[in-house]
Amino acid sequence: MGEKMDRIMTMFTDFIGQVTTLVVSLVALGVAAGVVFGDVPFVGGVLDNLLDLVNRLGENGLVGLLVLALLMSMYNR
Repeated sequence: MGEKMDRIMTMFTDFIGQVTTLVVSLVALGVAAGVVFGDVPFVGGVLDNLLDLVNRLGENGLVGLLVLALLMSMYNR
């Protein structure tokens, strides 16, 4: 029973990793399209949301820096 559960967990974590990679790629595409083409309907507010996140982290000083470090460490796993 333990081996079957391990396989299920491995499949689930692989799936989550693939979805995360897809989302990060779409965000990068959205930022690039927003910079190059301006306001693109497909992109929505990706660039605006990213800039808002950076501004919020910057306004919070050390706490924002710690949150950014935490997010980067989670992404690099």
